[in-house]
Amino acid sequence: MFKISEIKELIKLLDQTSVHELEIENEGCRLSIRKPGKTEVVSVQPAPAQHTYPVVSVAPQQPPAAVGTAAEQPAQASVAPSAEQAGLHKIVSPMVGTFYSAPSPEAPPFVNAGDKIHEKTVVCILEAMKLMNELEAEVKGEIVEVLVENGQLVEFGQPLFLVKPE
Repeated sequence: MFKISEIKELIKLLDQTSVHELEIENEGCRLSIRKPGKTEVVSVQPAPAQHTYPVVSVAPQQPPAAVGTAAEQPAQASVAPSAEQAGLHKIVSPMVGTFYSAPSPEAPPFVNAGDKIHEKTVVCILEAMKLMNELEAEVKGEIVEVLVENGQLVEFGQPLFLVKPE
């Protein structure tokens, strides 16, 4: 895993050189820093993945057995076929992080089951490496079900919401 302080130091060092791209792999995470013009693009991801993100994002590599408990996996598997049969859209987590349903502990949730949403509606916050990332719905419709609990650790690609699209 890379620490934010290490990433910042690498960006500063890269900025002082004529090197335009730096890629480092360490303990299953890959850090890629590129200088297109005057701005830096930082991407931290599991080594096998080929995604790049314009913000600092960490997705530690975990063995498949560590993804959820045995009790959780059948429940998720049983939800998926019925959601697809019902024509529901799944909003999935774009990263590993902590799911927050509201902007603060005292605030009401961004969305609840039955709420109407549009493409730009913020449905939750995902925290990764102390960075708070707002997740937008990217679909217009109605929230049918919230699949995770507030404060729960979520995996990359894990379904968070079921939406009945309009």
